[in-house]
Amino acid sequence: MTNAVGAHAPTAGGLAKAALAYVDTVAATAVQVFVGNPRGWARPAGDPRQDEAFTAGCHTRRIPSYVHASLLVNIGSPTAATVEQSREVLAHALVRAAAIGAHGVVFHAGSSVDAEHTPAAMRQVRQVLLPLLDALPDDGPRLLVEPSAGGGRSLAARVEDLGPYLDAVDRHPRLGVCFDTCHAWAAGHDLAKPGGMTLTLDSLVEVCGPDRLGLVHANDSKDPVGSTRDRHEAIGKGMIGSEAFAEMFRHPAIAGAPIIVETPGETHAADISLLRGLR
Repeated sequence: MTNAVGAHAPTAGGLAKAALAYVDTVAATAVQVFVGNPRGWARPAGDPRQDEAFTAGCHTRRIPSYVHASLLVNIGSPTAATVEQSREVLAHALVRAAAIGAHGVVFHAGSSVDAEHTPAAMRQVRQVLLPLLDALPDDGPRLLVEPSAGGGRSLAARVEDLGPYLDAVDRHPRLGVCFDTCHAWAAGHDLAKPGGMTLTLDSLVEVCGPDRLGLVHANDSKDPVGSTRDRHEAIGKGMIGSEAFAEMFRHPAIAGAPIIVETPGETHAADISLLRGLR
């Protein structure tokens, strides 16, 4: 199956007006958007006319869309208010995703902040996610957990961390995985060495199962492997390098998975073109 390759698009000025114009400008065949302030807790209702136009525009272009939840979401937090806000933001993102015909909602796995809180944090993963997952229709958006770049007390950073995370929700079929290449690299997976990407994706399939990967964030990195630093670079211009992305496309786990670049905005068109060539 051919992978759709697209980008995270701006929405300022109107979801359909801004994002669809951006899709056309960078020649994207997939798109990811925020449906609220990426660094806030606000849960805006959205504009029905823009929602309808966005949905129709994606349908006409035959491109899949995805929502990225607020970057503040942390369902593992030791602060009860943060956990509740995170739950509400995720619920809102799922409602908005359904309204615009999005295929999934990406959220960061979270952190326990304090090592002593980790067992409780994993219980919170279950308490927050299970009700949301159980309420999702089979034909609606899927929740996609994105492992972090590591550091702190991440609940899932390396691929093997996804096993306990999925177990916490009884490996619910509506919880998928978003694989971010920069995060995996920062967490210590050496994607740049020959066979490194293949080994990592083999591990992901072994740990998560063959149908769990729902989306890929293709980002090169400004920093060395294992740095735990999440600084994205243009494809082929960072320390991961273009050959790793070519190797990624050769892995059967990637077959059909949409690819979204979150590289610096001015490089999106070039990154999409390069990835298509590597594909």
